[in-house]
Amino acid sequence: MLAGGAMYASMTVFAQPVEDIKIGCAAPMTGPQAHYGKDFQNGVLLAVEDFNATKPTIGGKSIRIVLNTEDDQADPRTATTVAQKLVDQGIKGMLGHFNSGTTIPASRIYANAGIPQIAMATAPEYTQQGFKTTFRMMTSDTQQGAVIGAFAVKNLGFKRVAIVDDRTAYGQGLADQFEKAAKAAGAKIVGREYSNDKAVDFKGVLTKLKRVNPQAIFYGGADAQAAPIVKQMQTLDMKTVLMAGEMVKSDTFLKLAGKAAEGTVVSLAGRPLNEMPGGKEYAAKYKNRFKENAQTYSPYAYDGAMAMFTAMQKADSTDPVKYLPFLANIDMQSVTMKKLAYDARGDLRQGDITVYKVENEQWKVLSDAK
Repeated sequence: MLAGGAMYASMTVFAQPVEDIKIGCAAPMTGPQAHYGKDFQNGVLLAVEDFNATKPTIGGKSIRIVLNTEDDQADPRTATTVAQKLVDQGIKGMLGHFNSGTTIPASRIYANAGIPQIAMATAPEYTQQGFKTTFRMMTSDTQQGAVIGAFAVKNLGFKRVAIVDDRTAYGQGLADQFEKAAKAAGAKIVGREYSNDKAVDFKGVLTKLKRVNPQAIFYGGADAQAAPIVKQMQTLDMKTVLMAGEMVKSDTFLKLAGKAAEGTVVSLAGRPLNEMPGGKEYAAKYKNRFKENAQTYSPYAYDGAMAMFTAMQKADSTDPVKYLPFLANIDMQSVTMKKLAYDARGDLRQGDITVYKVENEQWKVLSDAK
């Protein structure tokens, strides 16, 4: 017995310890934009779980990605506090933030620490700061605004257009790009008004715009504000189409706006999920994991996370200094596109745009991706 026990002990192989690699994640997890944050976080979480399931070995060590998630409340000041906290925790990469208004001020903190950051932010300013650490998950507003602005005039025939934005980096930036493209296509901007990302009463703004009789109002902002806008447009008997960007293309908007949503037109980066290269498989995987359908942002968050993890594998290192060049030169097929690659600024090289319209209280593709 003792001999047998001794022999058994001598044959025991001890498992190699797994090194935890901290990755930061930040988005609005509470407040009126929490549904965006949850969608974003779920995409990142699914990527982490899929990557960890491969039992990755990097630098000769077994590693495991550990996600450190923080709530930035879609607030720029909170975002910088969160960013410093994550840097102090020793993260090796940053996935987020979600909003442009939070991403831009936080990006300087990550850049100063040399930490690669892949964010959902779409404002052009994010990647125009000269940092080598900034990368996107979605197409920038420059391209999206150009497409929807031209589409409003050339495809929908709108010649008189008004614009309202929420004064966030995202809302104002997208509205500016829309205005530029619409003017170039021959439209007249008959009014430009401003609000904020907490507003719910737009009657004053809409009454003013009704007097100038716009065929369409482009709104730069989120679904929580777009819904009361269309409902109040209906109350004021305005025969005007609401147009917007991807933050309005949500089930939340449809639920909040109800029948008033009918006819709303929005743009969204990429193709519909079921037409993406890996969309159908991703949708099934997401539904199995979270027991609900994937929303707008999660597949882009998944791809961003996988790009970072792939760069680590190619560099055979989780050291930000060593894997950053590999991230900058990434070239991989992803869920959302056949070739995920970045230009010198960190913008996506491929960037299709699809236009949607609400018909019978559902989002329908109005135009193929451009």
